[in-house]
Amino acid sequence: AAAVGGALMSASTDAAPALRPAFVAPTAALHNKLPKAPSAGRRGALVGPKMQEVSDPVNSALLSRDEAMDRSKNNKYEWEWGNRQAYTTDWATIKDEFVKSFGVSADQWDMISKEDLLKGYGMMQLSRLFENACNQAYMQGHIRGFMHLDNGQEAIPAMIFDTQTKDDKKHSYYREHTHALASGIDPGRIMAELWMKEGGTCKGTGGSMHIYDVDTNFQGGWALVSEQLAYATGAARSILMDRLNYPEQYKDDKRMTVVFIGEGGAQNGRMAECLNAAAKEKLPILFLVIDNGRAINTFTPDVATNNDIYKLGKHYGVPGLKVDGTNTVDTMRAGRAVTDYVRNEGPAIMQVHTFRFNGHSPADPEHERGRKDEKKWARASADPIVNFEQVAVESGIATQEELDAVKKEQQAAVKAAVKFAGDSPFPPASLAAELEFPDRPETDYNARAAPGDADEINARTIPADRMEAVQAHIEQLRAKAEAEALTIGDAVNLAILEEMLRDPSTCIHAEDLQAGSSYDIPKMTQQTFGRLRASDEIIDEGHFIGKALGEGMNGKRPIVELMNTNFGIYGIAEISSCGNTYATTGGQFDMPLTILGAGGTAPNQALGAEHSQPFHAYIMGIPGLKICTASSPDAAYGLTKSMIRDNGPGCLIMPVKMMKEAKSGIKLGQCDRLDKCVVLHEAGADAIKARKAVTVLTYLHGCKEAMTVIPEIQAAGFDTEVIELRSLKPLDLDTIRKSLEKTNKCILLDESTRSGGVGATVSALIHEELFDLLDAPVKRLSMTDAPVPYASSMEVAVVKRGSDVVDAVAELCK
Repeated sequence: AAAVGGALMSASTDAAPALRPAFVAPTAALHNKLPKAPSAGRRGALVGPKMQEVSDPVNSALLSRDEAMDRSKNNKYEWEWGNRQAYTTDWATIKDEFVKSFGVSADQWDMISKEDLLKGYGMMQLSRLFENACNQAYMQGHIRGFMHLDNGQEAIPAMIFDTQTKDDKKHSYYREHTHALASGIDPGRIMAELWMKEGGTCKGTGGSMHIYDVDTNFQGGWALVSEQLAYATGAARSILMDRLNYPEQYKDDKRMTVVFIGEGGAQNGRMAECLNAAAKEKLPILFLVIDNGRAINTFTPDVATNNDIYKLGKHYGVPGLKVDGTNTVDTMRAGRAVTDYVRNEGPAIMQVHTFRFNGHSPADPEHERGRKDEKKWARASADPIVNFEQVAVESGIATQEELDAVKKEQQAAVKAAVKFAGDSPFPPASLAAELEFPDRPETDYNARAAPGDADEINARTIPADRMEAVQAHIEQLRAKAEAEALTIGDAVNLAILEEMLRDPSTCIHAEDLQAGSSYDIPKMTQQTFGRLRASDEIIDEGHFIGKALGEGMNGKRPIVELMNTNFGIYGIAEISSCGNTYATTGGQFDMPLTILGAGGTAPNQALGAEHSQPFHAYIMGIPGLKICTASSPDAAYGLTKSMIRDNGPGCLIMPVKMMKEAKSGIKLGQCDRLDKCVVLHEAGADAIKARKAVTVLTYLHGCKEAMTVIPEIQAAGFDTEVIELRSLKPLDLDTIRKSLEKTNKCILLDESTRSGGVGATVSALIHEELFDLLDAPVKRLSMTDAPVPYASSMEVAVVKRGSDVVDAVAELCK
């Protein structure tokens, strides 16, 4: 790895503006001592006389394979297959590769000013010193849980600090301390977050793996490997939507998104899905691959055939570049070239070959072959800080005294950060409950004002003929509602169109969206609002739920239509993070996201096990997620409108076998509460007085089943009070209490399994909170734990129905 001293001059005036320093920059007094030359652009002065005289490459401290073997302490370091080797190149070669892959020259990025190089060096020192302080604090017990250090990979934060602005969106993974520093977050706030303190970036709710900062657009810190890829892709889409809705405000917009991913994580299928999305829409996103060649310990080449991640984009037309992460100067040069391309042309991949000095975490046993020897070699021979210092001094970039002064200032910054963390108070216990939902469950969404510029944006972005067509379609749906002929799918379609016109930040994702999907839910959305706000998706729910999450964090109101909610199983990781995000960020980022679709298990539906799974039960345990059901067009319409306006994530499930069968009118323009049950049928006074009445709690197809058998139950001398559980979470215990005060008996007709199902949760809460109102234990009519069979003769033994309600009422009232 060589650095051409004479080329390290001033950068082009087109380079991105510098960030607010996250570290203590070299003082004015130190700058006055630096050698000066005539200014050549905004990046600053030339490096100095000695540097101008040097034109030959200067060898860095990075050793070759043979030299490394010779200098190894016991001379037994084996470079067996899969072991980590140095990736050495020079700037001329990198430029040639850049031209081949990106189709443009990189000559303008030859020169970097001394000021910027020292800033990059300062960021590397801050990163190294900060991580060392974290390691010490971890051993002292101030930092707990999992922690992952970044020592040895400091050229990357130097590059990020050099190329990214506070308005750019950054999505990292669990090893993100230095990425947060490079994004401009105050070191004290980051350290305080790690120390579980209220002064932390997320008030102590996130910790080491979940650092967020709304002011610098640092959007995680995500702990599930590769999940951040889709979130970053959604964030990049939000940039394009900003430009669409506000063209004058963003006419010179050059914002971009950068997503950090390890070379192992980049093998995940999310990478392919997001490359496809980025290429399809020319998104301003950089996939920054941090290639340290290891999982926790395993060599990545042992488990992955393709380790040249930068080439993955070729199939999609996304260019890529690989650089040596132990050579800071070339990493910064390449970073400038690639980010300039992203800002002006579209997506790109940059793979940075590094060596990680620390184990995966302080608890890493490091049993894998050669890992300890590799670390020893890398610390001695592949340290980007040492390499830079040698090049800087030998080529005249800076004197040792100047480098020492920069390091001293960063030492002071880290010391101050540790003190700030130690002095900060712990957050109050009450904060956890306060951060459960952005909007309280009892919120009245009818009172929420529409954006004042909606009509102006609609007039600018929706052609007149398309507006006329969608308004005609809306009037047709309203006419069907007046005739009580509106289906559930129609009702949701109407609600979505009304809300997308009401608020231009609303957008939608669905498969087969152009054709209206299976139930017409997204009908006419793309034809009206275009491909950006109404995105027809490839068949992978997880990646477009993830894109929606990224949009929601960036001021949009995304809707995801799942067609069948069981397909959402592909997106459980993303749905989980939707629920956690508001709280994990300390309330910094709202998380509006509406996920809806047809689901449940109707008696005799003959769909087999995979299409009959209780998805609603699977997601019940996700914190921060509101879960609703709707068995009628009226309920579906009102809940959809409320959920879209809510500032948190929600999931609305509708009965798959009733989407076109159930028809009714709606309360036009009205939002329904997201925390209320609804009484569908009240028990008669005579039955209540004779203690022959039973409260039936149900949802989805169970509503039809329970209502259908009421005449049969009444003919036998009994009656039921049927309550639709429109809100599964949070549960409306007040409405249930009022019914049990009359009937004192309860049946749960449940479309989920007996073990771990919705009925188990609801029954437990009733027994815990309303036990004194019960004459008998709650009678649960749940699906058995067996997979739902296709054949009706077997299915009847698994799925409960109206006839089971009749028998249960008779049993409780005998």
